[in-house]
Amino acid sequence: TQLADGIAALGLALPLETVDRLLAFGELLLKWNKVYNLTAIRNPQELITHHLLDSLAVLPYLETLNRLADIGSGGGLPGVALAIVRPALVVISIETVGKKASFQQQAKIELGLGNFSVVNKRVEQVQADALPGGAAEGVISRAFSSLADFVNLSGHLSAAGGALYAMKGVNPVDEVAALPAGWGVVE
Repeated sequence: TQLADGIAALGLALPLETVDRLLAFGELLLKWNKVYNLTAIRNPQELITHHLLDSLAVLPYLETLNRLADIGSGGGLPGVALAIVRPALVVISIETVGKKASFQQQAKIELGLGNFSVVNKRVEQVQADALPGGAAEGVISRAFSSLADFVNLSGHLSAAGGALYAMKGVNPVDEVAALPAGWGVVE
């Protein structure tokens, strides 16, 4: 009920089977976390609030996207959660740590996510034309790095007219001031 209540509080309406798949992903993450240290969060309730619901909070901003690259997603957040909720959205996770990429691949298999793929490389080694469908309309990160590093390391993966989505816990005023020339914050 905690997940369902949180989804409603976000103003989202998801089918019960989608909520069940999100919970299955959360259980899989907790199971693998015991061996592979994918996240510092070990409590199931905190997993729901700090990972699943936090990942879903960005959904209203992604409505028009067809392809999304998730940079440094660790245990698959927000990428796997977004792929579960938006089956028509192609999500490409770029994760440099092998054990985290392996977990994401296993999640893809166990959850039947045909719209999700994993690239086990450093983001600066990935070329936009090597992504499924080419450059992504959106590039997202969740606490990956500073905004300047995010732009410098992954901006090349964004298609013309695309955007970068930096999920930050607080408004990073200093980071916004340090953005490279040609980049600005829309919202």
